[in-house]
Amino acid sequence: MSKSTLSSHEANAQGLAALNAGDSATAVQLFTHAVSVDPQAGSLWRNLAHAHRLLGDDDGERQALQGALETDQRDVAALVRLAELHERRSETRDALLRWSAVLQLGEQIADPAPAFVQILDHARAYCQAQQAALAGFVEREFGSRISALDETARRRSTAFLDHALGRRRVYQNQCAGLHYPFLPADEYFDDRHFPWFDDLAARAPAIRAELEALLADPGDALRPYVRMDKGASGSQWDQLDHNADWSACFLWEYGQPNQPVLDRCPETAAALAATPSAHIPGRAPSAFFSMLRPHTRIPPHTGVTNTRAIIHLPLIVPPHCGFRVGGETREWVEGRPFAFDDTIEHEAWNESDSLRAILIFDVWNPHLSPEEQAVIADYCRTADALTEPAAR
Repeated sequence: MSKSTLSSHEANAQGLAALNAGDSATAVQLFTHAVSVDPQAGSLWRNLAHAHRLLGDDDGERQALQGALETDQRDVAALVRLAELHERRSETRDALLRWSAVLQLGEQIADPAPAFVQILDHARAYCQAQQAALAGFVEREFGSRISALDETARRRSTAFLDHALGRRRVYQNQCAGLHYPFLPADEYFDDRHFPWFDDLAARAPAIRAELEALLADPGDALRPYVRMDKGASGSQWDQLDHNADWSACFLWEYGQPNQPVLDRCPETAAALAATPSAHIPGRAPSAFFSMLRPHTRIPPHTGVTNTRAIIHLPLIVPPHCGFRVGGETREWVEGRPFAFDDTIEHEAWNESDSLRAILIFDVWNPHLSPEEQAVIADYCRTADALTEPAAR
């Protein structure tokens, strides 16, 4: 029977027989006929690719595998063989792309066969090795160049390269309350936005002394930070609910001054008065001393609004304490303030055997103009006035 009159099934069967007999050239002819009859059969394209591979015909193998993928982009077997081809030919970029696609599809398989697990392990190791090699090159090529940039460009460039290399995730704002559009989603704000940081740092020893006096005789000023309503449970806050492991002493709370504490802390009160705080009754500012007991962790969470920046002034910081905002983790340094956007996921921990204490307060997001600040403040006052219960 002439090859031209064979069905795809017959040509495929004869092609497999030719492979078993060691006649790869005849197998290529038979599989080529089979795919011409039934071009939607991925298995036929893969058989043709295998025959080309045995002949050492890389171009023919590539074309056949691409034919299989044009039929089904999720053909894992074809992806694996194409990745192997690129790796064998040291075509690193294409091999990395194909092995990455294999890994993505492999993650969707609930219970992969042991042989496929080995393939996934190889794919993962290959991708990691290539990423490490690329990272090393990038660090050598860009290290001094990035170090010479200003604070903003250096931070952004570093985050860009780390994200491109798969070394960090980029987090987005998640506002439980007011969201102001188009503000930069900064994890940490650059110090240059806060020219008063030097003055705040200079006041840190006096503020710490006032805190220590408070802690020696707190009265009822110190209370658990997390205080959920009765019947509210099932969240990440359950362990800290009404638990003094994370406690707070408020100087201002939702725009209301805690005068007894402010009177006991005149240096702290003066420092807060010198900052660009929003003054919105019932909303802002808030300022408090935050105490975290030994071996306590504050779980990942997000805040209410991106219209503010949260300031941390570390006062008592033993070793093994840390703070993460988005993809960047920092250590607190006593007396050195920093600012961050709390609508980006953040968490904190104290793994030491001593108390950690910092001053926390909010100010306007530095990317807002004075006119925008006024719009936000006036909107909040209007909305609150309209939604307040009517006076009786």
